[in-house]
Amino acid sequence: MSEFLDFLRHQFAYVAIGEFKPGKFEAAEQLFEKAVATYATGFKGAYLLQLPNTDKGIAIIFWESVEEMAANQNETYQEILKQMTPLFVKIPDTDIYEIVSEIKPKTE
Repeated sequence: MSEFLDFLRHQFAYVAIGEFKPGKFEAAEQLFEKAVATYATGFKGAYLLQLPNTDKGIAIIFWESVEEMAANQNETYQEILKQMTPLFVKIPDTDIYEIVSEIKPKTE
């Protein structure tokens, strides 16, 4: 029964869409990696996407639950976020999405 209940429980994705000041994407990438390294319980993976030849990007961070995401926003994470904030052109748009479908490639 536990496997069935796990199947019904959806994971969540934190999504941030933003633009960094010219030439600041690499510094932001390093801070993103430092922040992600602080995550523990409930963390399921992360991606940082960059629109080629720009300083625009999308961060996607996967979580088991919204509560676990909130629990991982510790003092170290907050300090890294403070360092990243001045690198943005403006505050990024952020949302939390529920993952309702996952399609993986077929294995041969």
